[in-house]
Amino acid sequence: MPEPLDASRHPPQLTARGRYLILAAAFLGWMFSGVQMSLMNLATGSATTEFVRSGALDAALPLSFPRFLPNFRPPTVAPRDDDEIKSIVRAQSTIWFARYNSAFLLGGALGGLLFGWVGDRFGRVRAMALSIAWYSLFAGAAYFVATPEQLLLLRFIAAFGVGGMWPAGVSLASEAWSDVSRPLLAGLIGTSANVGIVLISTVALVRDVTPESWRWIMLLAALPLVLAAWVWFVVPESPSWLAARNHSTALPGKTSLWAVFRPPLLKLTLLGIALGAIPLLGGWGVTAWLILWTDHELGSLKPGAKALASIMRGGGATLGSLIGGWLADRMGRRTTYFLISLTSLTIAEFIYLTITPRDALFSPMVFLIGFVSTIYFGWLPLYLPELFPTALRATGTGVSFNFGRILTAIGVLGTGTLAHAFGGFAAAGRYTSLIYAVGMVVILFAPDTTRGRGEEGRGARG
Repeated sequence: MPEPLDASRHPPQLTARGRYLILAAAFLGWMFSGVQMSLMNLATGSATTEFVRSGALDAALPLSFPRFLPNFRPPTVAPRDDDEIKSIVRAQSTIWFARYNSAFLLGGALGGLLFGWVGDRFGRVRAMALSIAWYSLFAGAAYFVATPEQLLLLRFIAAFGVGGMWPAGVSLASEAWSDVSRPLLAGLIGTSANVGIVLISTVALVRDVTPESWRWIMLLAALPLVLAAWVWFVVPESPSWLAARNHSTALPGKTSLWAVFRPPLLKLTLLGIALGAIPLLGGWGVTAWLILWTDHELGSLKPGAKALASIMRGGGATLGSLIGGWLADRMGRRTTYFLISLTSLTIAEFIYLTITPRDALFSPMVFLIGFVSTIYFGWLPLYLPELFPTALRATGTGVSFNFGRILTAIGVLGTGTLAHAFGGFAAAGRYTSLIYAVGMVVILFAPDTTRGRGEEGRGARG
């Protein structure tokens, strides 16, 4: 039986200032993770154009190991005319968009496992600081790439830090704040990544991400290195983790990396993976493609259209994820998840069946699907930590959320294949949106963690 998050166990030395420092660190760390998540949404088209122009990418050029190496430089090629470049870019940007995001998701899954274990073994704060430094360094290194393969590799490696930020930040914040505060806390953490998406998209709207200058966005994504140092030296450690560490039976045996894959936690872990995978598949395989679709349809006519689409999606998501924890507390965990899935399915099918980026209704609907489909991300920080005991909370939360990225990576590649095969994003989106129907079924098997939780559980019997 998972142990509850009990505010009474918090050692008294954690002051109000310490709790706010923890909240700020978790919010900012996940906010800059949102920046990392949206980089290739904004840069794929421009980076692909530059690679085609330089000869680093061609319609018939396969992936090859030497092209991943940092010392590889593409051979000089004869200049191509604009029509040929546009034709290659149109086909290749879809393929590479799927590859970049799939590699990022796979890296996030591995990072969640690795840094989740680090958080349980060596402390939440250390794991969070290392995660932030990791994704900042490897994002900045992408400024120097010469081939799409090098960019692909660096996105994969940078995602380790993003995957690690989630379990460290969520565990640290949930253990530092009382149960009464956690629904709001879950919403704040859930919305922070979307704040980062809106911020970087707004910057890209002011300064367009072009084939001649897309690399600046990678340098901008390296700035959180300063935040990593601040977290390491200033933010206090989780009192619950410190108490567990000092308990004679809590560590080190119970912090085995694979403990969550053994009974009695195995069932909860598999359920957590499924619950985390549905929103990720929806975000990366359904709504993220709306931005590339916009770029394909309007990029040559309205250079800022993709940034505006990203702002609309991220703006809706900021509000949606903010209320996720509150809704789960008021309506019940299971009821909330079911309704999010049903409404997201309805809106996504409407978009892909009836409108295009050229329609006036498109932007409001992108905002709406961003709003509804990301209520999940305020729900997850509240629910997932409730499934696991303190000694394995970061590992369990990290595995649950980030292992879903493996399934999502496969789904994103599948979406790219569908879009390429059907010759458009609308046909692919109609199929990928069905993932929300799966969510309506999966939640029926989830335990109701609101029961027996006193104040928090009153009236919430989802």
